Amino acid sequence: MALSTAFRRAATASVVTIALTLTPVLTAIAEAVTLNGAGATFPALLYERYISEFKKKNPGATVNYQAIGSGGGIRQTIAGVVDFGGSDAAMTDDDMKKVDRGVILVPTAGGSVVPIFNLPGVSNLKLGREVLPDIFSGRITRWNDPRIAKDNPGVNLPSSNIKTVVRADGSGTTFVFVNHLSAVNPYFRGRVGVGTAPKWTTNPLKGRGNAGVASTVQKTSGSIGYVEQSYAEKNKLNVAQVQTKRGEWLSPSLAETNKAIASLKLPDNFRVFDGDPDAGYPITGLTWMMIYRRYDNPEKAAAVKKWVEWVLTEGQELNDDLNFARIAPSDVQRILQVVRNEVKP
Repeated sequence: MALSTAFRRAATASVVTIALTLTPVLTAIAEAVTLNGAGATFPALLYERYISEFKKKNPGATVNYQAIGSGGGIRQTIAGVVDFGGSDAAMTDDDMKKVDRGVILVPTAGGSVVPIFNLPGVSNLKLGREVLPDIFSGRITRWNDPRIAKDNPGVNLPSSNIKTVVRADGSGTTFVFVNHLSAVNPYFRGRVGVGTAPKWTTNPLKGRGNAGVASTVQKTSGSIGYVEQSYAEKNKLNVAQVQTKRGEWLSPSLAETNKAIASLKLPDNFRVFDGDPDAGYPITGLTWMMIYRRYDNPEKAAAVKKWVEWVLTEGQELNDDLNFARIAPSDVQRILQVVRNEVKP
């Protein structure tokens, strides 16, 4: 499914000079090529790292990525103003029909979204499978609600009101979060629903990006929000444990995120909306690069292929360092076959 950013959600373009290693078929292509991408903040730090490492091995063309949010990435892909987009929410059928040049969704990593909280005197908190969506749909409004207390014996829960904090911007992190809550709770699905900017019913506080949500939670006693896992870990935020469909209580970890991603079954279009994986940390999702099936010239098409192939091979070795799950090798081969065969000038 974040999913998801981290603070990474720094909406700045990473510009790196990279030279493409040309395949024998493309040896005639010698000029530098610039690739401009924009979209999801969830994988922004990972993409910056990809670009940095790609530069070391390939000096010559330029790759830029601007973290503007998943909604922005989809809009710019549809508008055709980028060479590739980024989104943690897979494009819908309607979105894909709007892309005149055709589009391929390329999953690049998996990540988790975690609930963070600010309860003075409380450092360990469990939020059950039905409890978490009921908090964010407004059915549970106080911290000492019996349903919260039941899962937290011995914890001194205050009687204060719960203050929810959500993203102010259209966000793939939000999509991963509400996709899970909707999958496990019909009431939440009917009242709030799934999307990058859902219709919240709790009159929540709002913050822009992971940093904005985290800052608001940290300065607001009695609050709860959600951020990408790596952001929470890096900033030492209080993270609640959540419950799997098997009833297990889990804290987020790279190992559990990898289990969740490995349990997903990628269809032929590589688009997955599963909000409740069979294994691993449950609030987990993929992030995608959106590339076109047709580019303006052979050089641009070749550059995109080279970039995507590097990301899905050597680049995957970097995912662990930033707490992102890898794409399964068997899926990588399927994806690369589609990219090689269907991306054309």
